[in-house]
Amino acid sequence: MESLSSSSIISTTVKPYPLLSRTKIARCSCSMKVASSFSYQKFIQYALDETKLSTSDLIPSSLQEDFSTLKAVDGKTELKMCSFQAPKIRLIRSLSIETSDGMQVLDFAIFPKAEFDLPIFCANFFTSNNTNIVVLDLNPLHDVMNETHYKEKYYRNLIPLGLKYAELLPWGGKLTSESLKFFSPIVIWTKFSSSHENHNILFSAFQDYYKAWLSLMDHATKETDYSQINLNLEAQHRYLTWRAQKDPGFHVLKRLIGESRAKDVVKEFLFNGVNEIGNKTFLDYFPEYESGDGSIIEKRSIVGKSFEVRPWDARGVFIGNNFS
Repeated sequence: MESLSSSSIISTTVKPYPLLSRTKIARCSCSMKVASSFSYQKFIQYALDETKLSTSDLIPSSLQEDFSTLKAVDGKTELKMCSFQAPKIRLIRSLSIETSDGMQVLDFAIFPKAEFDLPIFCANFFTSNNTNIVVLDLNPLHDVMNETHYKEKYYRNLIPLGLKYAELLPWGGKLTSESLKFFSPIVIWTKFSSSHENHNILFSAFQDYYKAWLSLMDHATKETDYSQINLNLEAQHRYLTWRAQKDPGFHVLKRLIGESRAKDVVKEFLFNGVNEIGNKTFLDYFPEYESGDGSIIEKRSIVGKSFEVRPWDARGVFIGNNFS
């Protein structure tokens, strides 16, 4: 299928998410009728309901004014976006897509405020009629390969959870070493065929990982050391910069809404903060990706090393030899 040009006409309808009730969160306005009985809308609603139970101050983000509903160039497909903030959360946001031919996408993430070194909750799911591609993780804010203290603080008690789903949702094949640096020892990276059973397992994993993240948030204490806050801020900006440049979902967005609008969604919504919370560029963080003419090398991996099997052992120790 040919890529859509940036001059493609996009119909944009802004429908702000309703204000939240003090007692019960409003049902998600992102829901829609689809041919498939499976829908990621229940994932979004579960997350919002559970977050509301953990914090009474979950409010719509200002992003909701500009990013709510987008009509794709086919005139049929809608992109649904929701975004919120809370005392410990800089941004909680979701993008969901459901097409008439059975394709579904969910990109759900939570970015903590810089005063908290919490991991970043990440759920990236792609479903077609027969195939599902899944990444579910509590992405580490800091290095879990070398920073033992950070790894022990957030992941030591979660290793059994990771092992449970490593059995139910096996490793999905080659994963580049560059991408792996942003994942934790409990990451779920998997591919599976569509079935009621597999979708139920995925929903169960989403629920368990989400409750685990909320528990970490509940126990997180506010950092007062400005040097550590700045380290947290730069670590999150580095993550956002990598994701905004290398996120594979961009190609789906470009096909649906055109290149120009897709770039807006990626940089202003999905990875909001890349232009606001730091000044470093992609090449500042990742100079090895600079080509001879000063542009960014577009290849997914320049190291050339990938991992076909899970590179952590049962204790959560990285066992991928010669990691680089």
